[in-house]
Parts: sequence; C-alpha cells; structure tokens
Amino acid sequence: MARSLIGGLIARGHVASSIVVADPAASQLELLKTTYGVHTAPTNAEAAQRGDVVILAVKPQELHNVARDIANTVRDKLLISVAAGIRASDIERWSGGASVVRGMPNRPALQGCGMTGLFAPAKVSAEHRKIAEDILGAVGATLWLTEEHQMDAVTAMSGSGPAYFFLLVEMMEDAGVTLGLPRDIARKLAVETAYGSGLMARQGPETPAILREQVTSKGGTTEAALKHLETHNVRKLFQQAIAAACERSAQLAKELGKD
Repeated sequence: MARSLIGGLIARGHVASSIVVADPAASQLELLKTTYGVHTAPTNAEAAQRGDVVILAVKPQELHNVARDIANTVRDKLLISVAAGIRASDIERWSGGASVVRGMPNRPALQGCGMTGLFAPAKVSAEHRKIAEDILGAVGATLWLTEEHQMDAVTAMSGSGPAYFFLLVEMMEDAGVTLGLPRDIARKLAVETAYGSGLMARQGPETPAILREQVTSKGGTTEAALKHLETHNVRKLFQQAIAAACERSAQLAKELGKD
C-alpha cells in the first residue's frame, strides 16, 4: 500500500524528494529509491522526524510498536494510518497525542482506482482532514465516515471486497472450463465481463439492481441462473460472510488496541 501511495502521489505532481521512506528491509528501501527517487531513512523515528505528515502503512500487529517508536517526534504532526482495525484513540495514545486520521484503502489502489474510507476524531483540524483526503485520493476515490465503528463495515465491504470479487471471477472461470471451454478463454470471458460490468455500475445512473433487471430477460438464460442462486439463499450467505468480516475487524481492534 505504501508503494501505491508513493506512486500515486508522484503521479499527481508531488516531488519525489519530499517523500521519506523507512522500511526494515534494506532491499525494499533501495528498490523504492531507485524506482521513484524518494529519500530513505534507516529508522521509523528518523523518517517521522523529517516529515510533516507521517503515513503508518504497516501491519496492524506492528502498529503499536511503530507508534511508540515515533511518539517523541510526531506529537504536533498528522498521522495517517492505513492499518486495518486499530482505533484512532489507540494510535493517538501510543503516539503521545498526535492528530490521527484513519484510512481503509483496498487492493485496487495498486492500479490507482482504489476506494478508501476515512475517519477523523473531532480534534482533527479541517486542514489535516484535507491533507489526508488529498493523499489517499492519489490512489482512487475517498469518502468520509461520521462514526468510527463504520470503519469495520468499510473494511468488510471494500477492504476485503476485492477478494469476494476475485472469487466470483474465479468461479465463473472454473464453471466455463467445466462446460468445455479452454481455461484461457474462460478466464478472458470472466475477467472482461467483470470489468465491463464494473464500469457500467460505476458510470451509469442506474442502480446495480436495475442493471441486473435489464440483463435478465423473462424466461431466459440469465433468469435461470439467478433463480438457482436465489433458491440457495446466495443473498443471505453473502450478507453473513460480510458480517463475519465486519465482526473480525471489530475483534482485531479490541485485541490489538491493548497496551
């Protein structure tokens, strides 16, 4: 995710030399320096000290230690966390009272077409909110949430969402092979169908429900497939799956938010 943000920021006109990156892997730092022309730092504390805005693009399990390590250098700075689950209040406490904005981007950010949910506590200034929105907007669309608990639903829907989408494409491909198509043809049919359908849902004024109805002719092939799915309670199953992801996000917040 950090690499996606670096690429997105530079593509939007940010000067590469204004970005300082820290990573425990020397090979990763060298790759980022060579690829993008950014500056690197040997420690998180040094990188945080050299920046006005600090982006915490680490695994949730590592966030506590990272925030503690940089606490002395970020009290008056903006922290943007893209780690799933960890509450803003916990990050603020660990970092010594820094201004914290949480962001939940998703995998398509790698292609510059991600979706990021944002949340900021009341103490975060309008200026800092705008900065966070501009930074995460470098890799796709953004939206603000009014309640932090909504981040769990965002994590379940769009954070984990690409996996559901890829599973659907994978299943369509496998079904095509079962019906006698060569795998390369089945994959292209599934991928391009998903891509085109996604564009229609994104660009058109119609809701997904209306678009589905428009494709479904009475007594036709699509209706036969959809009836089979509905008979097997696919809607309820999918709702339960996303609810499970949401619940797990909330559990992680409790587990990893402890000192």
